[in-house]
Amino acid sequence: MSQEKEKEFDSVESILSKLPQKEFRQVWRILYGDGTFELELSEKCKKLAAKYKVQLISRTFTNLREEQLRSTRIVRIGLFQQKLPVPPTYSIRKVKVEMYTLATDAIKIAAKGGVNVFCLQQAWNMPYAFCPGEHMAWSDYAERAEDGPSTRILQALAEENKMVIISTILERDENLEDRIWNTAVVIDNHGNYLGKHRRNHIPKIDNPNEPTYFCEGNTDHPVFQTDYGRIGVSICYERHFPLNWLGYALNGAQIVFNPCATIGDQMETLWPIEARNAAIANGYYVCAINRVGTEIYEHEFETDEGVVLHKDSGSFFGSSYIAAPNGTRSPGLSRTKNGLLVCDIDLNMCRQIKDDRGYGAFERSVLYSDVIKEAANSHKSQIITKY
Repeated sequence: MSQEKEKEFDSVESILSKLPQKEFRQVWRILYGDGTFELELSEKCKKLAAKYKVQLISRTFTNLREEQLRSTRIVRIGLFQQKLPVPPTYSIRKVKVEMYTLATDAIKIAAKGGVNVFCLQQAWNMPYAFCPGEHMAWSDYAERAEDGPSTRILQALAEENKMVIISTILERDENLEDRIWNTAVVIDNHGNYLGKHRRNHIPKIDNPNEPTYFCEGNTDHPVFQTDYGRIGVSICYERHFPLNWLGYALNGAQIVFNPCATIGDQMETLWPIEARNAAIANGYYVCAINRVGTEIYEHEFETDEGVVLHKDSGSFFGSSYIAAPNGTRSPGLSRTKNGLLVCDIDLNMCRQIKDDRGYGAFERSVLYSDVIKEAANSHKSQIITKY
């Protein structure tokens, strides 16, 4: 006799909050660090979030110390995670209109909360249905990065609200054989298109089969200079590659955004670790954003051998959060709800943590450059064996 499926729990934080207060503080310190506190937002922001049924969490990251010669450089970050508001079977035009409305409402909330840099989730303006059965239809979501409809809408919102906006889309490059890329577009707080990053790493697995859509990126690890710091974008699957994170550090990033569409028990185990590890190892802030909800498609996912699997995406588990260079992290958003995470960070921590822990002085990059170069050329592993 089949058992009823267990109801999804809201968040790890909601479970931890049931602990006695003393135990809660100790567990929180170990799991999250002892470096954030509540950030008070305006009543207008709170009311607008309630109106649009968006969970709102706000925190401030404490700095390591006050500096004598540099003023604090506070930047307010906003991360928005969302469910697909209509079924994927709706027309592309209808889905896009609904997604644009949802994003516009979220940016209005963020603006009332004083957000300086706002990031949407991976492929925010479409369903995330990358399977061969849907290929032709989903390719029609692709648009130009520089001046496509999604970019134009967000440019107007960025200029109006004096906000940097990061938008990850399906890009179609009409100047390069109509190829499609998974691309992050960066729009500055004056409404200008600043540039783009095309995802470097594309997984070749049965479900979803993303190479059916995307080309591997050719933009390396660009870092965008904005009025609110130097920003990089590492898209979804790229988070599994330590050298990918390193590329942004070497190019001077202070904040790296990681917009994702991630499902599965194994990935959820890695989720709270990977962004935090990247922040610690590279001395910058990492902002991890994930989708929420389950999307049901018209056609089944299939393996390369044509074996039919299922019609649903699996459950995107949300839990978006921010990690600081000192290892402290914010609470996560819900696993099941639309949400906006707003956090104040101080860019001075990026330098402070390197000075305090000696990372800059002792990293010895040259020591690793040769072995990485040789590994790329299929060298023999340096294994010493006693005979």
